[in-house]
Amino acid sequence: MIEASRYIISIATALCAIVTASTLTAASASQRDFDALSGASYIYIATVRKDGNQSRAVPVWFIGKPDGEILIDTNSTSWKARRIRRGSPVLIWIGSRSGPAFIGKAEFVNDPAVRDFMIERIPKKYWLAWMGFFGPKRAKFDSGAVVTIRIMIESDLAAGFQSQPGTPAPATPDKTSASASRIQN
Repeated sequence: MIEASRYIISIATALCAIVTASTLTAASASQRDFDALSGASYIYIATVRKDGNQSRAVPVWFIGKPDGEILIDTNSTSWKARRIRRGSPVLIWIGSRSGPAFIGKAEFVNDPAVRDFMIERIPKKYWLAWMGFFGPKRAKFDSGAVVTIRIMIESDLAAGFQSQPGTPAPATPDKTSASASRIQN
């Protein structure tokens, strides 16, 4: 009986590894990010200002999806929402302002099913939302006061990369390749 249980556990572990590997490939998430996100309560998010410098990283609640996407809710008039609407990349630190970091692409989500997912999942992850003090509410979504943002990981930042408000943001993968092609031409 014990051997059968170990066999079943090893098969389940192998299947989870296969699913995890395919998920990480699809989302470009590194194992480092995947592991950190699975244990984190917060991500710290900074955007890029018009002058090219990074904003202050602020903690936000998030829901990680199995496909590697990260979902957050924010006030529709917040600076991060304004900058993301303008096309700013996002700089994300997982767990703390000095945690593993990556550059992501963010977009607004208008799908009611995703909003319902957030309304359901946030209270399960965060007890303050479960108690009713904070968290997404349907009325706030319906009025446009709160928006959902989807973040897709584009590339990791070096270990030890720290939030430094007012300093130039790291180059995004698109800007890096565009600069390289201009240099070569």
